[in-house]
Amino acid sequence: MAKKYKLFEVYGIELEYMLINDTSFKVAPIVDTLLTKKNGELTSDIENGAIAWSNELVAHVVEIKTNGPTANLTNLADEFHKNIVEINALLKPLNTKLLPTACHPLMNPAQDTQLWKHSYSEVYELYNRIFDCKGHGWSNVQSTHINLPFYNDTEFEKLHAAIRVILPLIPGLCASSPVLEGKLTGFKDTRLEFYKTNQKEIPEMTGSVIPEQVFSKSDYHKTIFDPIKTKIKKHDTNNILDHHFLNSRGAIARFDRNAIEIRLVDIQECPKADVAICVLIIEVLKQLVNGKLSSLQLQKEWKEQDLFSILDDAIKQGEDYKITNKEYLALFNIYKSSTIQEIWKQLFELVKEDISENYKEALHIIFKHGTLATRIENNLSNDLSEENIINTYNKLADCLETNTLFIPNN
Repeated sequence: MAKKYKLFEVYGIELEYMLINDTSFKVAPIVDTLLTKKNGELTSDIENGAIAWSNELVAHVVEIKTNGPTANLTNLADEFHKNIVEINALLKPLNTKLLPTACHPLMNPAQDTQLWKHSYSEVYELYNRIFDCKGHGWSNVQSTHINLPFYNDTEFEKLHAAIRVILPLIPGLCASSPVLEGKLTGFKDTRLEFYKTNQKEIPEMTGSVIPEQVFSKSDYHKTIFDPIKTKIKKHDTNNILDHHFLNSRGAIARFDRNAIEIRLVDIQECPKADVAICVLIIEVLKQLVNGKLSSLQLQKEWKEQDLFSILDDAIKQGEDYKITNKEYLALFNIYKSSTIQEIWKQLFELVKEDISENYKEALHIIFKHGTLATRIENNLSNDLSEENIINTYNKLADCLETNTLFIPNN
């Protein structure tokens, strides 16, 4: 039985990166080789001090994560960065490197996708049979996951209510996927545009992305898990899929470890940016949970469809989307129509005393130059030649190696 923690006592952060060939810029499905080089033999999980490495559904994505819950986020970006430098050193003789951002800008998933063929492969094969995982929504979606603990139903109620209302604002802080197959998609957060429908065969799994108004473990099982289990039965005849993993909402309750996992954060260009964004989200959630911005009752009243309509516009417009819904803005103590960027700036002012200088610096760059999606668009400057796209994304790979934020040329 996993140890139970109280609200905001510890955190779990997970970062996903794709491997690319340094010459061809194509995805490199050799995570098994990487893990074998590190460990001496192939294993799907490697503990490396404060950070652990593991494989994902597709063979070109590696996940690095806190090695168990951590109470300290201040040095976490540096810990992640050390592991990135080590991974890139292992990959260099293979002419391969890590590439950040939520979507590879030139990948053709039908041609380039290889599923992980080792441990848990029967689970991945079943997913592939049901959903066909050779699409962008499965094989070209790198994200950051934030895991937050709750001790009991009372804490779950507060945390779930707060997370639900903050989800629509997340793309306006961290969208990083404006380019797909060599074209600007018209969405700042193309990853989430695919996320909405990539499990359309069983819509109960993703729901409306925003979780339903459920605030206890028993209600969650009745409203979310039970319909998923019913629908998956005819596909999962050998009973190998876990309902915790099948639930694909933008935030999922993990009652197996008493945590809620937020999944709407696009991965950034470096851990300093990733962890800064996580810290800001966490600090604002503390304000919501403690009733300093709005009451629990007001937060709970929001229907998933109403929150989703705001999220949907944020997926398209990112930080530039102007929210006019006065009741929604009031949840954050804001009383005039504001862009998502303006909302985050105000929320940052409220919590900045609890954010370390390192992360403040990262957030200032994001507020000044825009989400990474906007910075990528500005750097491309309407030149969508393959050469310019590769050049821009190679700069992002350099940012990952040096743990520095990306500021466009233009």
